[in-house]
Amino acid sequence: MIHLIGFSGSLRRASYNSAVLRAAARLVPDNCELRIESIAQIPLYNADVESAQGAPEAVARLKDLIAESDGLVIATPEYNNGIPGVAKNVIDWLSRPPADGARVFRGRPVAIMGASPGGFGTVSSQNAWLPVLRSLGASVWPETRLAISRVSGLVDASDELVDEKTLGLVREFIGGFAAHVARVRAARS
Repeated sequence: MIHLIGFSGSLRRASYNSAVLRAAARLVPDNCELRIESIAQIPLYNADVESAQGAPEAVARLKDLIAESDGLVIATPEYNNGIPGVAKNVIDWLSRPPADGARVFRGRPVAIMGASPGGFGTVSSQNAWLPVLRSLGASVWPETRLAISRVSGLVDASDELVDEKTLGLVREFIGGFAAHVARVRAARS
């Protein structure tokens, strides 16, 4: 069984990226599970807090879950052509101290996807994630990206992704990533 952890870089209740991530969790192949974790309880990174108290419980828990997983899926919004601050904050916490950053990220397969009401999906945000994740030693999945444009017309009143063509793209994306993760895991065995 392939065990993936995913988080949405948006805190909004009706987040399009959370909807895409939920769809991916439903559409994973039979040999895979995608567990969705919330980042809502992770505070702003503060080195003084880290020095005095260590990582907050929500951070320590997410670190452990990612470190025990076979891969990470990040559903990223795009704010002002870049990475959303709350999502980058999560990565900043997860990467500290450096030994934990290596435990969480070094060699970990990571897939980046995103959805936007605009016409470019989240291409700029996804591109901005690449140097961040590579600097941590993560193995960013290079095969494809999933950047869903004009997503507001693809979800229903319950904030679920319902467009069949887009669901097919999500299924293909998450299936491809699961196959990649399985190959990486087999190569390490």
